[in-house]
Amino acid sequence: MDKIQETLSFSSAACDLGILAIVESEVGLCAVALGDDAEELELDCRMLFPKAGLAVGSGGRGSQLGAVARQVSKPSLSYAGALDIRGTRFQQEVWRALLEISPGETKTYGELARDLGRPFGARAVAGACAANRLAVVIPCHRVIGAEGNLRGFRWGVDRKRELLEREARGGASRRRVLTGPLTAGN
Repeated sequence: MDKIQETLSFSSAACDLGILAIVESEVGLCAVALGDDAEELELDCRMLFPKAGLAVGSGGRGSQLGAVARQVSKPSLSYAGALDIRGTRFQQEVWRALLEISPGETKTYGELARDLGRPFGARAVAGACAANRLAVVIPCHRVIGAEGNLRGFRWGVDRKRELLEREARGGASRRRVLTGPLTAGN
């Protein structure tokens, strides 16, 4: 067994889309998940960070659970807390582009790939969206299939539809701009 390299805080609570779970590091929020079972979400988060110890219910750095819950309720809000984004350079490039999609708007995987200068990279963009650990905060739900259909949301198409409908009703908000160093790798 690998030695634990860091301790992360796990918190969960009921929200109007089921159960909301977050994982926080010393740097900031590193995972947001939605589901129907808190224990299942905890297990999923443990698998996302296999070299970390997960302190359940510890609240971390003053837990951001409330702030994330507000964004889930009104996804047109922009999360202002610190983020600990872990992914490859390409994934981070895609995630930055996701933040440029205004609330209430959508893009197809192909459109996003073209925006990134990769006109044939729709599948790679879809893979980066699937690897996004920060549901709603990094709005992968704003990316749709080529025919305008809802596809590929780890937390369920019904939740994706509801988030998009909430954004359409909620009006525009400021987009978040990622600055500073991001964590490379997993």
